[in-house]
Amino acid sequence: MKIQIGRLLIDTKTASASLGDGITHIPASNAGWWPVIRESFAGAWQRGVAVPVEDVMTHPTYWACVTLIAGDIAKIRPKLVEEKDGVDTEVERQSPYAPVLDRPNHYQNRIQFLTSWMLSKLMRGNTYALKQRDARGIVTDLYVLDPLRVRPLVSPSGDVYYACQQDLLADLTEASIVIPAREIIHDIGFAPYHPLCGFSPVYACGHTAIQGLTIVGNATRLFRNGSQIGGVLTAPGTISADTAKRLEDYWAANYSGEQNIGKVAVLGDGLKFEKPTVMTAVDSQLIDQLKWGDEKICAVHHVPPHMVSVGPLPSYNNVEALGQQYYGQCLQYYFESLELCLTEGLELDSAGYEVEFCVEELDRMDSVQKMEAATKGVIGGVYSPNEARKKFNLAPVAGGDSPYLQQQNFSLAALDRRDKQGPAPFVPGPGSAAPVNDPKPDAKPAPPPAKAIDQDELLSLVLKGLQVAA
Repeated sequence: MKIQIGRLLIDTKTASASLGDGITHIPASNAGWWPVIRESFAGAWQRGVAVPVEDVMTHPTYWACVTLIAGDIAKIRPKLVEEKDGVDTEVERQSPYAPVLDRPNHYQNRIQFLTSWMLSKLMRGNTYALKQRDARGIVTDLYVLDPLRVRPLVSPSGDVYYACQQDLLADLTEASIVIPAREIIHDIGFAPYHPLCGFSPVYACGHTAIQGLTIVGNATRLFRNGSQIGGVLTAPGTISADTAKRLEDYWAANYSGEQNIGKVAVLGDGLKFEKPTVMTAVDSQLIDQLKWGDEKICAVHHVPPHMVSVGPLPSYNNVEALGQQYYGQCLQYYFESLELCLTEGLELDSAGYEVEFCVEELDRMDSVQKMEAATKGVIGGVYSPNEARKKFNLAPVAGGDSPYLQQQNFSLAALDRRDKQGPAPFVPGPGSAAPVNDPKPDAKPAPPPAKAIDQDELLSLVLKGLQVAA
């Protein structure tokens, strides 16, 4: 039986990939590489020491770090952009490459899909996304596969394949199938031993999380027993094994456990109950041990401790600086990796597109900083008014598409010419009006020109003068 997955023809009988392009078929039974190196320390596998991821995820700080990173990545919208005039501009949604970013598959929206992607990478160290194409060869759907049911395979020639087990949500109905690397997007976490084998943070802080869970479990059992510890029941003489067993069972049934707290024990025949020496919570530094474990888990995930309620808040009140620290030391790696994986996996390079996340939305709630940055950007000529309004989801206004700058700002070239006492800084170009030179401060104003007088007016003035003289 053969099934079609996009452009891939799979022979399910032999579990081999029939690629039709001269590549050697690789049966799943005798090809591949997958060493057992998922250990928390050297020799752990041989000694039977395992740290199940499922147990580690029950640690509250570990859960907080993983869900914080996955949630912050998932809530940011990916954009399909292309470069125009040196600026990345978002592509209209009519592009055939855009729908898969808004709705990756038939059962997950964008946030659910990206959350599954990041949880797979953070918990298992690898994310495998299966592509589904249309008749044009364009990827229309992406399915995040169970990382425990996918195994990388490497052929003798170095080609990479993936052996996948059944996944009905991804329309993989066969028990086992081998798929070439071009039909799988593989987002690999930190890979210290092999480039196809990513490791999750459990590798570094699994035992720290288990230690914290053990401390909490012991404290839970102690408080469940009314903060009372076990003890030793002694007799003054020799007693038989049957008598010792009978006394142990009687004592456990009547004076231990949550339901027997507060009962009064009556002892006879010289019996005594003695408590063993046990470290108290203060002596064992219980709180300090838990705090140390929380801080190490945060350090492994590169998450600032205060963001998961570990330790005090920073003393300075600068939300933008705190967010920038969190983005730079933790989120940026995951964002860049996602952008590259989606751009290359969706084969957008050939169309001149790429995927870019709107990381500005991380500080959406910091309205004061956002307004201050937008205002300074408009005043400084970086943003046009409409570009600034768009950041607040406001409609454009008439005349707001051009950046503005105050006219008293001079160019450095003009100031340089002035300092060198060269020609006037603002020499008009060809076809422009000549500049008007301002008068010097110490120059006196020129007298007005004499007014011309006609003969009749002159005769009248002479007669008036004679009359005055007489």
